[in-house]
Amino acid sequence: VTGYEAAAHGSDVGSMALIPSMAQEFPNVPLIAAGGIANGQGLAAALSLGADGVAMGSRLAVSEESSLSQNAKEAICLGTVSDTVYGSNFDGIPARVLKTPFSEKLMDRPTALPIVAWRALEAASTFGIPVWKVLPGLLTQWSKLYAVAQFGAATKVLQRATVDGDLEKGVQFVGQSQGVIRDIASVEETMQQIIKQATEASASTARYFAEDDHQLLEDDYA
Repeated sequence: VTGYEAAAHGSDVGSMALIPSMAQEFPNVPLIAAGGIANGQGLAAALSLGADGVAMGSRLAVSEESSLSQNAKEAICLGTVSDTVYGSNFDGIPARVLKTPFSEKLMDRPTALPIVAWRALEAASTFGIPVWKVLPGLLTQWSKLYAVAQFGAATKVLQRATVDGDLEKGVQFVGQSQGVIRDIASVEETMQQIIKQATEASASTARYFAEDDHQLLEDDYA
């Protein structure tokens, strides 16, 4: 399950509510949670909410082994939880991307109809679809072709950022979890750190429910 905080196309519900809801609804189905999880504290929280495992796309995209462009990795490490833009004007589907002047401009308003029509014809040419098959669709199935055209055009823009490292004319998918990503480390180092953090976080929160500590907690909040 993918929460609202996730990069690209997540749910319209945040992970805090989505994970326990899905765990309750489908108790016998393994649940992998994504969205807003990029450290051990997030892992421990997701498991506590009912997840059986997690996916950390943004965190691992910034690993040394990742093929993501160095510029994008460094930009993500500098970003905060607020430095993302969410909307459907980029690729036709509600998506979360790294906030830049270019991505904000793309998300600001829907693409002009003539441009979308041109993109649809361009996409048709790429896949060898005759123009005469596309034109009726532009008139009778506009919403579907609009989404396809937007998604097709987005591929080129994504490549500029992810492959070429051009964040001035490219767009990078990233989740709000970028706010806790501050280094570019190997996958092994990242996993070891996350396990350590999760172990410490679990031990720290467990003390609040230990029987011997009930009186201490009552005294603290008296």
